Amino acid sequence: MSTVVIVGAQWGDEGKGKIIDFLAAQADVVVRGQGGNNAGHTVVVGDKKYALHLVPSGILYPETINIIGNGVVFDPEGFLKEVQQLEAEGVSTENIKISDRAHVIFPYHKVIDELSEAARGAKKIGTTKKGIGPCYMDKVERSGIRICDLMDREVFIEKVTQQIEKKNEIIEKIYKGKSVNKEEIIEKYLEYADKIRPYVDDTTVIVYDEIIKDKKVLFEGAQGTLLDIDLGTYPYVTSSHPISGGFTVGSGIGPNMIEEVLGIAKAYTTRVGKGPFVTEQDNETGDKIRVAGNEFGTTTGRPRRCGWFDAVMLKYSARVNGMTSIALMLLDVLTGFDKIRICTAYRLGDKEIHNFPASLKTLSQCEPIYEELDGWTEDITGAKTFEELPVNAQKYVKRIEELVGVPVKIVSVGPKRSQTIVRDKIFK
Repeated sequence: MSTVVIVGAQWGDEGKGKIIDFLAAQADVVVRGQGGNNAGHTVVVGDKKYALHLVPSGILYPETINIIGNGVVFDPEGFLKEVQQLEAEGVSTENIKISDRAHVIFPYHKVIDELSEAARGAKKIGTTKKGIGPCYMDKVERSGIRICDLMDREVFIEKVTQQIEKKNEIIEKIYKGKSVNKEEIIEKYLEYADKIRPYVDDTTVIVYDEIIKDKKVLFEGAQGTLLDIDLGTYPYVTSSHPISGGFTVGSGIGPNMIEEVLGIAKAYTTRVGKGPFVTEQDNETGDKIRVAGNEFGTTTGRPRRCGWFDAVMLKYSARVNGMTSIALMLLDVLTGFDKIRICTAYRLGDKEIHNFPASLKTLSQCEPIYEELDGWTEDITGAKTFEELPVNAQKYVKRIEELVGVPVKIVSVGPKRSQTIVRDKIFK
């Protein structure tokens, strides 16, 4: 058995796309198990960039099976646009499989997403307004429409008619918005059904069979641990489980089938949207990191908030994911700092705390306790081995390992595949 789960160890946007693509070169199967097209991975191949949202990153390898699992909420319009774009770039999409159990996003989900976010006023949570949350709400309410329903014309029309009637009441009476058109949705989604039908399958069987055959299976995480609906900085979270356990549910496998859990973490910390951020640098340091790291969202283009590395948060992430290794990303961004800080604990009043709190009120009152390390000025983007890194860069990586208690097996020193230092293999 050779399975690797990739999880974002912070608030998402950690550079998972690069590592997923790097490991996808070795994988037979790449699986998405949660989220929707609110997530984005930027994959760089040579001088070419691919922005992927729903399609797994293994798509750039013709022999790799790409699974969109049952835990994903599926936007047919977004998927077909992505497929069209990939095919225009000469990328084959034949090896994509969509779970017949995945829930479908509809226009009314997007309308409600936008209206409900606007209604929050100053308490907005920063949704991408792509209908993700409302679709998951229907799923949990047990009124959602799945891909298998969409494949059956009679079942689909009956279910979507009931949903549109109910959702239009919500849109009109609660939010004072404009209702959606039932006939247009039915016509459009029946067209989508015909187009996606060749991709639809029971992906739980495919993933299980490939694991049993000892194929290399890569589970591709979207978002990050601190955006988990249960374990993240609620309510400033996503609507699914972007932790390692989310894959057992979101792709239909048992937990004993997960072998390696690789946490992707930046050499600093970023987040998008609202919520407390203990190590945030809303100053020249944060601006310097943002510009050097090109910290703007793949899907939204929003500037990310930037700050120093938070070891308290990463230790928490390592624990809840059962993390076995770390890929430390964008180490090159820290080149040029005289001093680099790592947050080793939080100060809460007269107490020192070492565990990440649940309460956002508590978290907002925490102050970082920093350890300061010497920086480096040497260009590290051409380093091929760990030993080629400046001594101070090596010390920084080793200190993170000590604080988190998990080995850093991969160090990224640039956006290209070739700018990846592998200290220990991930696929066994």
